[in-house]
Amino acid sequence: MDGPILLLVVIFAIAVAGFAKRLDLQVPLVLVTVGSIASFVPGVPHVSLSPELILGVVLPPLLYSAALDFSFVTFRRNLGQILRLGLVMVIVTTFVVGWFANLLIPELTLGAALVLGAVVAPPDAVSATAVGRKLGLPARMMAILTGESLVNDAAALTLFTLAVASVTGSRIELGSPVLFFLYEIVGGVLVGLILARIVRFVRNRIADSALETVLGLVLPFTAYLAAEEIHASGVLAVVTAGFVLGRVTADVSVSTRVQERQVWPTLDLLLEAFVFAYMGLQLKFVIQEVQREGLPVHHVFAYAVLVLVVVMVVRPAWIFANSGRDVVIRKLFRRSSPAEAGLTWQQNLVLSWAGMRGVVTLAAAAGVPLTTVVGDEFPGRAVIQAVAFVVAVGTLLLQGLTLPLLIRRLDVADPLEQQRNDNQRLLSQAIARTAAEDYLQRAAKEGIAGVDGERIDEVIERVRRSVRARLDADETEDREKRIAAAGALFDTLRHNVLVAQRSALIAARDSGELEDEALRAVLNGLDVEEIAAEARIARRTP
Repeated sequence: MDGPILLLVVIFAIAVAGFAKRLDLQVPLVLVTVGSIASFVPGVPHVSLSPELILGVVLPPLLYSAALDFSFVTFRRNLGQILRLGLVMVIVTTFVVGWFANLLIPELTLGAALVLGAVVAPPDAVSATAVGRKLGLPARMMAILTGESLVNDAAALTLFTLAVASVTGSRIELGSPVLFFLYEIVGGVLVGLILARIVRFVRNRIADSALETVLGLVLPFTAYLAAEEIHASGVLAVVTAGFVLGRVTADVSVSTRVQERQVWPTLDLLLEAFVFAYMGLQLKFVIQEVQREGLPVHHVFAYAVLVLVVVMVVRPAWIFANSGRDVVIRKLFRRSSPAEAGLTWQQNLVLSWAGMRGVVTLAAAAGVPLTTVVGDEFPGRAVIQAVAFVVAVGTLLLQGLTLPLLIRRLDVADPLEQQRNDNQRLLSQAIARTAAEDYLQRAAKEGIAGVDGERIDEVIERVRRSVRARLDADETEDREKRIAAAGALFDTLRHNVLVAQRSALIAARDSGELEDEALRAVLNGLDVEEIAAEARIARRTP
């Protein structure tokens, strides 16, 4: 499609998203609805992007940003639940939908039906996590939803590749589907790990925040394309790179962290607005494609509605079946500690209903080949695209509209979560306070070259009061005034205290004592103070 048209779609999406936010509406639902209506406006061109462009340009930064902000410790803690949803349930959904579609839709062979199953299998957690964050879902549920979204696309796209190969007769790498699946996983993880290490190595040897930020922006695209080039999972490469750099984000300069904290949310907002508007704009042209194939539109969309029902039923059936099995296992082995406790039925119900599909489903449907290796038409290609559109938009509207009501009606709060958060907050404050006191005591004892002892003691006491004010009180304005009025020595000592606090906090995180989320929350405040102190020191340096 033409560049100007694409830019108009972006502007249109941002404008609609702005009005939706102002009216406190769910942005994805509004964008899809408005886009669907706009597709029937006379003169609106067909907004069409190649699946390679969607998967290679739109998907990587969204996945990378989510992985960058997601704690690997949290991911590992909920790994069992995440893999059940992000891997096993994707496989189950693919085969259940494939079996059902093969029985229901005459135009689909078994292989083509499995292609459809792989297309509609992966949920898109963007809208679910946005709703959950706004309505205060417990951290564990948010972690499961986010972790699932980081894994399921890789599983679904790998199954999609295998299913397409079985229909078209094309050859897959390594010959064996099992070996190919394992190769996709291992290859993707290794590519992401290697590229993240390279970026980290380069970042540690340059002193330019803009260049460091640019390296971070380029990494997800590079990881995806590099992995796909060797036929490994680009999705897992991006996610792995995000995990690695997210783990060491405290090692980069404070100005780089502040920049990235603004860049990634802005980019996420732009891409998400475009994605949902793009989904809606496909409606008219999906219908036209079915008509060109000579198929009855009402029959095809009736099939799509039935497949939509199956897709919406598989997820809760799978979640509650596994939940029941977990209860039995805990009773048999007498496991009842809070750490091993499962989710409540209310929480499982909310997770079951958070299965909205998104742009990966549409991109995969658009990526179905036109012909097989021998030149025959791919069986039921138009039907697959129509069903994929109905499932994506149907789940988004039906589940997306009712999910907030479900969360409000059910008591999904975790009674122990606030206690854990408070404990982590107190722990981080204690670590920061101890690190500050240790450094100030060393400075008072060892002195600073060129500065008399009385002056050091006076300024140290002022710095100590500033640290205590930040940790113990909400006197933000008073604290900022005191810091702004301080001299060069005050700024130097304050900067060194902040460095010592960060080092102590990172050491506590690396030892497993402090969680990533608590570390990031404290670093946000430290970074603002440190960048201000560095700027004042730079202004005073001749």
